[in-house]
Amino acid sequence: MRRRRNAKIIATLGPATRTTRQIETLHRRGADVFRLNFSHGSHDELKALIGIVRKIERQHGRPIAILTDLQGPKLRIGTFGGGQATLRTGEKFRLDMSRAAGDGRRVSLPHKEVFAALEPKHHVLLDDGRVRLRVEHRGRDYAETRVVTGGVLSDHKGVNVPDTVLAMKALTAKDRRDLRFALDNGADWVGLSFIQRAQDVAEFRKIVKGRAGIMAKLEKPSAMDELDEIVALSDAVMVARGDLGVEMPPEAVPTVQKQIIRHCREAGKPVVVATQMLESMIRSPAPTRAEASDVATAIYDGADAVMLSAETAVGAHAPAAVTMMERIIRRVEGDPHYRSITEASREEALGNDADAITAAARTVAHTISAAAILTYTTSGSTTLRAARQRPDVPLICLTGNRNTARRLALAWGVHAVVTGDVRSFDEMVRRAARLASSEGFVHKGQKVVVTAGVPFGTPGATNVLRIYTV
Repeated sequence: MRRRRNAKIIATLGPATRTTRQIETLHRRGADVFRLNFSHGSHDELKALIGIVRKIERQHGRPIAILTDLQGPKLRIGTFGGGQATLRTGEKFRLDMSRAAGDGRRVSLPHKEVFAALEPKHHVLLDDGRVRLRVEHRGRDYAETRVVTGGVLSDHKGVNVPDTVLAMKALTAKDRRDLRFALDNGADWVGLSFIQRAQDVAEFRKIVKGRAGIMAKLEKPSAMDELDEIVALSDAVMVARGDLGVEMPPEAVPTVQKQIIRHCREAGKPVVVATQMLESMIRSPAPTRAEASDVATAIYDGADAVMLSAETAVGAHAPAAVTMMERIIRRVEGDPHYRSITEASREEALGNDADAITAAARTVAHTISAAAILTYTTSGSTTLRAARQRPDVPLICLTGNRNTARRLALAWGVHAVVTGDVRSFDEMVRRAARLASSEGFVHKGQKVVVTAGVPFGTPGATNVLRIYTV
C-alpha cells in the first residue's frame, strides 16, 4: 500500500460510495482521506461510513484520515407562487421578511442579519450567482434592489452577499450537533465553513479543544483580509473554490488559490485545493483537458492534497476519478520541471532550533543520497516541519499516537507508521530503520536521516539529527 507520490487525495463519500467494497476500492486506487459531508446524510448513515473506513484501515494497516465537513450557515430565499418567477434585468426587486409567496417583484429573505449588514451598491447573488441584484436602499427588514442580471429563480435558492460581513456565527445549532457527533466518533479533521474572520476560527478552536484537527474552509472573500491570522489559528486550510467562485470574479480565483497555498506553505500548514477538479467525471469516464490541467496546477503550486467531491460521492465513475487523480499527480511529480519549481519555492527555516534541524535534515539527505528521512513525533509537529521542506526523498513518520498518524495522512509526502513507545533515541533509530525496511523504502546498506525531539513527548522539540546506515 505504499504510495508512489507525495500529494494526497481526498475522496468524498456518498450514495455512489457507501459499501465496504466501494470504499476499499477507492482506498486501493489512491484515496488517503475520506470526507463526510454533513450537508447530506443522517448521523446513523455517517456512523456506518466511519465504521467501514476504520475496518479498511485495520485490514490494510495504513492510517486513513476522516474529514468531517460541517455545513455552516445557509442563506436561502423563500418560495414563489407557482414555484418560480422571472426576474428581468433593469427592473426593481424587493427582498423582505414577509412569509408571503414571492413573485417577479419580491421574495422572502428570512435572514435579518443580511438586512442589518447590506448597504447601497452592495450586491446580492442568488442561485450561485446566476441572478445578480444591486442594493439601492434598505431598511431594518427589507432591501430594495435593482436586477443587474436577470433570470428564472425558483424556491429556496441560495443567497450570497460578497460585499458584506454578516453578524452571524460560523456554527449553527445543526453544526454544533454535528460537531459533537464527529468528535464522539473519532473524526480526525473537522472542516469549518462560512469563515468570515479569524475570530470564527479562534472560537471554534475553543470548542474542539484539540480533539480533532481544524481545517479552515476559505470560501468568503472577507476571510482573505485576515488570511495570515486564519492560517495561524488553523491546523489546515481548504481552498473552497465553489463559493469563492460565486462571491468573487472568476478571474480572481486562480490568483487567490496561489496566494492561499503560498501562505500555508510558509506557515507549514497542510493546504487542500477543492471543488470541481474533475467535475465532468461525474458522468464521463475521462476528464476534460482543462480539468487535468487544473489538478496539475494545484500540484505544481505545492498543495498538500486535492479533493474529489461529487465525482466520488454521486458520480458514475468514482474509482476512475481517483485513478485519474493519482495518474495526474504522479505525472506532475515525475516532471523535472516540478522538482525545479519545488526547489525554487522551498521555504526558509523559521529561525528556531527545531526548524533549523529539519532544514538541515533535508540538505543532509540530499547530499548523502539518503534513502529516506525518518521522523519520530508525538504531536506531528516534527513531521510537518519536515514536509514543509519538501524533501526529494521519502518522508516516513513514526508515532505512538494513532490519531497523529491519521491526521498526517493529509500532509504532503508523509508515510505514517504507528509504532509503540520507545525508551531511548538509539532504540527509536533502530526501530525506525526496521520499519522503513519492512515498508519497502530502505534496503540494507543504505543510509537514512533521522530527526526527533528529545526528551520524547515534548511537542515541537525537534533537536536531534542522526545519519544511520541500515
